[in-house]
Amino acid sequence: MTTETNTVFDTVKDAFAPMTDALKNLQTMEVPESAREFVKKTASTAKERAAEALAGSEKVTSAIETAVFDGVTEAGKITRNIQQALYQDTEAFFDGIDRLASAKSISEAVQIQGELARARGEALVARAKSTSEYVGKLVTEGAKLAQENMAKAYNKTA
Repeated sequence: MTTETNTVFDTVKDAFAPMTDALKNLQTMEVPESAREFVKKTASTAKERAAEALAGSEKVTSAIETAVFDGVTEAGKITRNIQQALYQDTEAFFDGIDRLASAKSISEAVQIQGELARARGEALVARAKSTSEYVGKLVTEGAKLAQENMAKAYNKTA
């Protein structure tokens, strides 16, 4: 039985001898210079691309942060302007009541009421015009800034 076991072992050993020799030689096998240079160049290029991608993503993030910050700032301005307009409207309303209360006749009250209505209408038209100009300016500037920032970010990474 020992002889048979040794014979089977030797047969398997002989069958795998080329593989064993190849693995032994693999440890001492030299990698050609061109293969090493190719790997180095590929790794270097990949590293540069990764750095460029990071720089591009940082620019995009910066553009988004700027847009959000500008948006919050403008929202604050708009809110303050709305508050101021409401205050002015309230003041005008109570001033109008005072003026109406000082009327000595119905015809004078009607005249005061007409003047107040005309003044409020003119104020509303002026506000609407100012608001539309302001919003148009914001949209134009925002679109231009976003376009410039995105162009800068993507031109560098492309």
